[in-house]
Amino acid sequence: MLVRADLNVPLDGQRITDDGRVRASLPTLSALVAAGARVVIAAHLGRPKGVPEEKFSLAPVAARLGELLGVEVAAAQDVVGPSAKAVVGGLADGAVALLENVRFDPRETSKDEAERGALARELADLVGPDGAFVSDGFGVVHRKQASVYDVARLLPHYAGELVLAEVTVLRRLTEEPARPYAVVLGGAKVSDKLAVIENLLTKVDRLLIGGGMAYTFLKARGHEVGRSLLQTDQLEAVRGFIAEAERRGVELVLPVDVLAATEFAPDADVEVVSSDAIPADREGLDIGPRTRELFADRLADAATVFWNGPVGVFEFAAFAEGTRAVATALVEGKAFSVVGGGDSAAAVRALGLPEDGFSHISTGGGASLEFLEGKVLPGVAVLED
Repeated sequence: MLVRADLNVPLDGQRITDDGRVRASLPTLSALVAAGARVVIAAHLGRPKGVPEEKFSLAPVAARLGELLGVEVAAAQDVVGPSAKAVVGGLADGAVALLENVRFDPRETSKDEAERGALARELADLVGPDGAFVSDGFGVVHRKQASVYDVARLLPHYAGELVLAEVTVLRRLTEEPARPYAVVLGGAKVSDKLAVIENLLTKVDRLLIGGGMAYTFLKARGHEVGRSLLQTDQLEAVRGFIAEAERRGVELVLPVDVLAATEFAPDADVEVVSSDAIPADREGLDIGPRTRELFADRLADAATVFWNGPVGVFEFAAFAEGTRAVATALVEGKAFSVVGGGDSAAAVRALGLPEDGFSHISTGGGASLEFLEGKVLPGVAVLED
């Protein structure tokens, strides 16, 4: 059984700093092990440029996965080469092998269909003519890659428990969400979320904007934003979003105050200022206390909430309280609450918040956003063929 998992975890040297994605893969892998399958896992880590790099090796992940599964995970030293063939060939029923980072092979991400197909064939050959493919890496289903898309065209294929859960949740957000439906968008850049904002304006009741992207919205409303992150090339698009929100009756909620710092640093001098009076020599690094209260109020009666992107620089303790306030509002509220993966999920864990306080924490930030944009996800579509 070939399983495409998403084990792309952050590492500090050889130490995993957040094993959320490894734990998310356990339901499918545990079920396969319990059924006596010989499990061969393909996964990636980081963005190697098609060549092996020690810092992107999956060896530390194999060790952690083995601890969590309660079985030894044999780690191959290559993707489809001699080590992979030997490791897979030695598997007993109910045993698990992890191939080395599939992105060490440049064919994985090639734009050339024939190149991707060749790698997919070698992956399929590892599990033999009686093998099957389970797609369980939701964080990569928006990519047309060999181990995600092409191999599914060669083997009997199935969606794993994680992919099924993710797609079910996202369809609930897009097809008939309970109302009021509120979305919180943060993160650094408006340009990363242009398409999702455009699509969400046709579906939501409230759109709350925080993070670095908020300053482009504030500037579009005529406010000076000092040295805050600003995408001047997106101002016209943002003005269009503001007008469209007003036309559709979507409540657009922007920060009313911010923590303005003298520099981008954890110990910078900070003052709370109104969002329409940010000093020219300061930059906003978090939403302020009045905005935290405003956001919490606008989330309190929501029936559905989707949150993607921290609303401040949560990696610095001094600028983490805005993100904590949003997360706490969701935990304390009664809404069907979805955390949209990526930095939002990392923030939940980094701030020590209870993961079971949310209805769902996605493992795929990019995939979640593309689904909400209305895009076809190749790795899902190929399973439906």
